Formats: sequence, C-alpha cells, structure tokens
Amino acid sequence: MLSVHTCPLATLGGKDTGGMNVYVRDLTRELGRRGIGVDVFTRSQDEHQPHVKHDLGYGNRVVHIPAGPEMPLAKTEIYDYLHEFVGGVREFAALEDLHYDVIHSHYWLSGVVAHELQKFWRAPIVHMAHTLAVMKNRIAQRPEEREPALRVDSEWRILDWADTIIAATLAEKSQLELLMQADSRKIEVIPPGVDLAEFHPIPMAEAKMGIGVPPEDTMLLFVGRIEPLKGVDTLLRAMKLLRDRGGMPPHLCLSIIGGDPSHTAAQDNAEMERLRALRQELGIGDVVAFLGKRDQDALNNYYASAQAVIMPSHYESFGLVALEAMACGTPVIASEVGGLAFLVRDGETGFTVPDRDPEALCDKLQMLIGDHALRAKLGAQAAEYARGYAWTLIADRIVEVYESLVVK
Repeated sequence: MLSVHTCPLATLGGKDTGGMNVYVRDLTRELGRRGIGVDVFTRSQDEHQPHVKHDLGYGNRVVHIPAGPEMPLAKTEIYDYLHEFVGGVREFAALEDLHYDVIHSHYWLSGVVAHELQKFWRAPIVHMAHTLAVMKNRIAQRPEEREPALRVDSEWRILDWADTIIAATLAEKSQLELLMQADSRKIEVIPPGVDLAEFHPIPMAEAKMGIGVPPEDTMLLFVGRIEPLKGVDTLLRAMKLLRDRGGMPPHLCLSIIGGDPSHTAAQDNAEMERLRALRQELGIGDVVAFLGKRDQDALNNYYASAQAVIMPSHYESFGLVALEAMACGTPVIASEVGGLAFLVRDGETGFTVPDRDPEALCDKLQMLIGDHALRAKLGAQAAEYARGYAWTLIADRIVEVYESLVVK
C-alpha cells in the first residue's frame, strides 16, 4: 500500500489529513483480519518517529521512508524526492526479501511511485485517486486554488499505468471517463467503508457527556480539512441567516473540527484566517467555535451529539465524514456535488442542497433544529443505510479485485 504524502496514523483534520488516511488505515486493518499481509509505505515527516510501526495490528506495518528532509513538505516539493522514496522502498523490501503480489496506490504521488516500483517488481497496480485535479480546477475560484500542471499531467499518465482504477462512486467513474478518457474496462466502482465498531449510534445525552457539552445545548457540526473547497464560508453565511431569521435556539453552537485554530498556525493557513475574519464580520463569533484537530476515537461522541453534520463542500469524490456521521445515527446536510449527491439520500438520511447556497442550507438547518422527531427519523434511517458500507462488505470487493489481478 502506498500513501506517500500522508501517514494513515496521522491525527485527522490537518492540512493533508482526512478521509484518505482513514481509508488506508481501515482497509489495511480489515485486510489484516483476513490474514492478508500489508506494508503501508509513507514518507517520513518526523525523524523522531520510529520508521516502522505496528499500530495497524495483525502484523501489518506502516513503514516511514526518509525521502528529503524529515518534515512536512508541499506535495510539489515531495515530487522532487520521489526517486529517493522509491529507492528506500526497494531497499526495505530487498533487505527483508519481500515479494508483494499487488501494489495499491493512493493519490497521484503514490501512483507515480507505483509505476516506478512496477518496473522492478512486476506486480499489478490498483490505484485510487481520492480526488481529481481536473475536478478541483473546475470549481476553483482563485488562482491559488488551482492544482499544478504537474499533478494534472501525472494523473493522466497514471490512468494508463494502473491495471485497475478504483472509483468511489458512479459520479467519479463518469468523471474519469468523460474528462480524462479513462478506459472504462479498468474502472471498478467500490465505495469506501466505515468501521461500525467505531462509529455507531449512542444516546445523545451520553455522547454530550463524553465530550463535555451541556445537555441543553444544541450542536451543529462540521468535520474536515480547512480549505476553500470544503465550503465552510457557505456554512458561516447560513448561520448568519439563521440568526437573522430568528431561527437560532438558545445555547446553539456550530463546532468546526479541523485545522489548528491558534493564531500562529493560522498564519500558515490562509483559509483559516479568512474564515476567522468572516466569522467576526458576520457577527457570529459567539456561536461558531473552531475546535482544531480531534482524535478519531473522539469523533463518535461528536457525531452523536450533533443535531446535524453539515458538509457544504464544492467537491467531494466520496465524503467519508458523511458516512461516519450517518453510521452514528446523525442526519447529514450536504451539497449536492460529487460523491455526496450519491451518498446522502435527500429526505431519507439527511438533505442535499445546491452548492454555494446559504439560504437553501439555512432552510434545512431550520427544519432539523426545530423538529426533533424528524431528526430522530432521519438519523435512524441513516444508521441503517450506513450498515451497507461496513468494511467487512467493502473489503470483500477489494480482495476480489486483488485476486483477479494476481490470477492474470
């Protein structure tokens, strides 16, 4: 397994940590339960961390390969050290006399590495993009939000190199075919899974107690990276409308999990600075709290404490946060884009709203906040729906892909 730019064990909510980290970690664990050995190779970002960790269980490992300075780097900078990364992976495998049946790469940097390793190992490549540069560039509103040509060109080449491409949804499959002329025979549509042992319904009062939220408080929740495509500004504007309409109950708070809310860290994240300024400009500083990163183990309580989880993204290839929230019995209000349009069933497991539409989002917030019976109904249906995405079921399909390639 290749996850070059981010470690599956990293704390979630940082600049480059999110659904992909969870995907790689949980898939590796599920494969381990089945007796399938996996080494996950990632670039070392901290010289003080052990280069080999066994935190994924079942004998499976995360191997941190030194490539360039052992510190966080921008993805385009990491590209310059990929040859060093490939050499480190080959050396590790050679020293332990390892043979890998399949190379499963995640994100474009890993796809480039997979191609180089395949030249030596002759193992088939399974690739998952997680996000596509062509899609991110289509929704970018400022030059700094556009993905570099290096990534765009690499993703085109990876589609030729890979033996199988995993698309999270039919929408992503269509994007690959129509925008990138991918060979449809190579594409398998397999969504990410969810760990139902970790994410499951618990009583709201109990969940609130677990994270220190007073029982009388009403919490709305956003979980994700703090970057423009996540649409947090739309959510803040919807909160302003909610207050202006008089639809905001006492003791309501929007909790935003992700990024680092400290002023020092915010200087390195222009989007965090922009959102903090917008919060003050809209006069909602008293009802919007930036909580920063939270450990994955605490998220179940946050999801179960929330009246709704909101995903106002401009683009999501899938939307793992939505699936986790639904597994906890919490309705999701999401933009009708990408994978979210497929995952969130409007009026059944939550609501979908037009992208960049604060008024439509406010309408749905008002509806859920004011109707506890509706919240309970949608939440129960969401939990039932999420059971169909259990990792035990999803991993079956991934293993079928692996086996089909090994047989060939």
